[in-house]
Amino acid sequence: MKRKYVLISAVIIILGLFGYLLFPLESDQFEIAFDQEKYRQKLNYLANNSGSPADSGQTNILWILVDDLGMSDTDLYTNGPVQTPALNSLADEGILFTNAYVSSPVCSPSRAAIATGRYNQRFGFEHQMHERYLKNRLEYYGFRYFIDSDPWVPQYQTEVPPADFLKEMGLPKSEITLAEVVKKYGYQTEYIGKWHLGKKDEKAPNQFGFDHFYGFYSSHSLYSPEGTEGIVDQKIPEDFTDQYIWEGQRNDLQAIRENGEVVREERYLTQAITSEAIDYLEEVDDEPFYLWVSYNAPHTPLQAPEEYVDLFKEEKDPIKRVHYAMIKCLDDEIGRLMDYLEASGKSDNTLIILLSDNGGAEYNLTTQNGRFQGGKITNFEGGVKVPMIMKWPGKVEPGIFEKPVHATDAFVTSAAAAGTPLPDDRIYDGVDLLPHIRNNTTPHEYIYFEMGRNRGIRSEEWKLTWNEHNGDTLLYHLASDPFEQQNVYPQHKDVIAELSTAFSEWSDDNIEAQWPPMIWYYYTADDGSVHYFDE
Repeated sequence: MKRKYVLISAVIIILGLFGYLLFPLESDQFEIAFDQEKYRQKLNYLANNSGSPADSGQTNILWILVDDLGMSDTDLYTNGPVQTPALNSLADEGILFTNAYVSSPVCSPSRAAIATGRYNQRFGFEHQMHERYLKNRLEYYGFRYFIDSDPWVPQYQTEVPPADFLKEMGLPKSEITLAEVVKKYGYQTEYIGKWHLGKKDEKAPNQFGFDHFYGFYSSHSLYSPEGTEGIVDQKIPEDFTDQYIWEGQRNDLQAIRENGEVVREERYLTQAITSEAIDYLEEVDDEPFYLWVSYNAPHTPLQAPEEYVDLFKEEKDPIKRVHYAMIKCLDDEIGRLMDYLEASGKSDNTLIILLSDNGGAEYNLTTQNGRFQGGKITNFEGGVKVPMIMKWPGKVEPGIFEKPVHATDAFVTSAAAAGTPLPDDRIYDGVDLLPHIRNNTTPHEYIYFEMGRNRGIRSEEWKLTWNEHNGDTLLYHLASDPFEQQNVYPQHKDVIAELSTAFSEWSDDNIEAQWPPMIWYYYTADDGSVHYFDE
């Protein structure tokens, strides 16, 4: 009898354990909300048509956004591995920013801030848009202890968003893009390339003021169908994320679309994006335009034309070899776009702003960001400090600008160049850079970073970062230590108090993250210390 009770107890325990492990974590507590009042104010602003291109300046605007290009990947700032004559030529003809920052060290939140001129934390777009969360605790323990996901660690969560919730992630409709601003003043608008600000047609570029869209919704897509003749496909077995990226092929969010319709694309995507941009520019004639060209290079998957890979035969590492080839092709395509602007006569009346959405991705073994600490996902300089160039013939004298600037400045500078007033119902974090460039003044007293439990702020001299989960706190005097080698946190309590107070005041105007992180990324610094970052 005793044995029977023991057996029954064991069965109950086992069933209870399996119930605990397999119990679904999906919860309906999650809700993506947008500011209804701001949405009404947006509609009123867009409906109030005042002015025309003739009295708003008719300055053309061209944004070029590149993906995961770090400060040390090229010879633009350092003795990087890839020579980029087109980027260097653009910098020689315009302003090269040596301290440009994005609001997030990962793609979609960073792009949300660029698109709106506002810190993405203002409207809860704090984390990367995820394709899925862990379904149950069994998945968590399997992921945590039986899958080699280094340097990624799953976060233990008792509740996660349901599948339907994931489709709603993206830019809230209460936000206003530059396309919506300039379109009401008669500008032609076009978006080409990677979007990554919404997962369905209702959150696509066409719904945010762009007349025409060619590109894809996801964080990535194949540059060419896998196995295309003349294209080198290089996979990264050591990178946990690479398998997921290749699995998507060109399906669903990775499909190439034109105004929402899936199209078949045989061209190498970096080259196709340039060709689409040139085709668009040929059609706009003399009408003022705002064109956002969003290259996904050199983001994975690693694919490059053979002729570019052959340029780097001396590089023994096949992963880096293809990565370099992708950057070289990207530079050539930017050069081809610049050559067209010059030949067509459009260059003289066009404000061009080029930047990267975050730093180089060290975790996929393509780059090490030179002397800069960290990389994509981290709040170290390697993650949030990015290449940035601005060219505006006749308006901006070529040179170098060393004071800290922010990616949101692209929005406000462009709106000022177009002569289009912005609504006064919301905070704009960007500034018009032209007066600061001309007078060599500081555009921002502070620049802020926040993604989950990781927080950060930099002033002109200092940078403070911390993790609210484990208390990891770092202070660097960037003026003398630009590569973040010496943590001087214990010695400067007055600086920490100043920066902490400024961060608190800034964050008071933000809202809670609209969706949670899914994983941690850990990074080992040069001194051997380990730091964790939410994604």
